[in-house]
Amino acid sequence: MNVLVLCTGNSARSILLEAILDADQRITSFSAGSTPTGRVNPGSLRLLSRHNYDFSKYTSKSWDEFAGDDAPHMDVVITVCGNARDETCPYWPGAPLRGHWGVEDPADATGSEAAIDAEFEIAYDILNQRAQAFLAKPIETMEQADLQTLLNDVSTLGA
Repeated sequence: MNVLVLCTGNSARSILLEAILDADQRITSFSAGSTPTGRVNPGSLRLLSRHNYDFSKYTSKSWDEFAGDDAPHMDVVITVCGNARDETCPYWPGAPLRGHWGVEDPADATGSEAAIDAEFEIAYDILNQRAQAFLAKPIETMEQADLQTLLNDVSTLGA
């Protein structure tokens, strides 16, 4: 199953969920943004390192990379921030299922590195809780309607 995670800047939340989902062998995850920052937020990199993810492949990129004819087919598209949820998304070939798992943006955190890292941990914990509830089901064999219901049902966990 191919899953595309969208946010505005593609530097924090979408990167975190991409990494979480990527750890499951049933999923190939991608992330992108409507207005990418062009770099992964340092707080994201610190968090991924603390949680032992190999973050070398994660980059901030435009969702345009996934809207063309040569892009991978997406089965599911998940938005993780309010901004991307309300934007007009590009056409995704194959009409993938959509979910919205909105989380406060830890990239907006200010203060000491420890305070910023704490905000990233909160976002990670919420996204991880939702992802684990999603991944606990037999997603690879579920009917489309049931998969859509699951995407919606887990969207408020941890909120």
